[in-house]
Amino acid sequence: MLEIGCDGSTPRHGPKLVVLTGGPGGGKTAVLEIARKHFEQRVVVLPEAATIVFGGGFPRGASAAARRAAQRAIFHVQAELERMAIEEGRAAVVLCDRGTVDGIAYWPDAPEAFWRALGTTHDAEIAHYATVIHLRTPPADGGYDHSNGVRSESAQEAARIDERIAAAWSRHPRRFFINSEKEFIAKAAHALELISAEVPA
Repeated sequence: MLEIGCDGSTPRHGPKLVVLTGGPGGGKTAVLEIARKHFEQRVVVLPEAATIVFGGGFPRGASAAARRAAQRAIFHVQAELERMAIEEGRAAVVLCDRGTVDGIAYWPDAPEAFWRALGTTHDAEIAHYATVIHLRTPPADGGYDHSNGVRSESAQEAARIDERIAAAWSRHPRRFFINSEKEFIAKAAHALELISAEVPA
């Protein structure tokens, strides 16, 4: 499903930022790896900020204070990854593993508090991205893989996160949803088609 706002896409200069997002188990990691090989030098693929933060030893606590601290750290890492890619200008498209807006889905308080804490606004962050591609989390009986050692969410928890992410990006004027397929390759092919549409001929 495509959602287009009345104003169409936001005019921009330099590389276009394209977000690949979605809840746990949606296939984001696999699609990004396929895109990296498929597009080679035409698309820059950024790593996931949360993986950098937590993989570097940042505490992953359950308290509200810990969750706020983690999301602030992830936001800043994401913003700097994007800034670096734009300033380097190595490709016309920068494919982001999530974006700064995703943090709302994991923030323990109201979204307005998130933007105040980061000194920005929801609309300002939305405007950074040309296109958002949302890979939907598969249902428990439709391919959700809970055996992944790094995935702690149950199918029900993953579905709730997926919905919060969808709500976080709801203001974006150019958003695509890709539902789960019986064969993942069909889902990946759909994502590659959408990414390819952003790459200049």
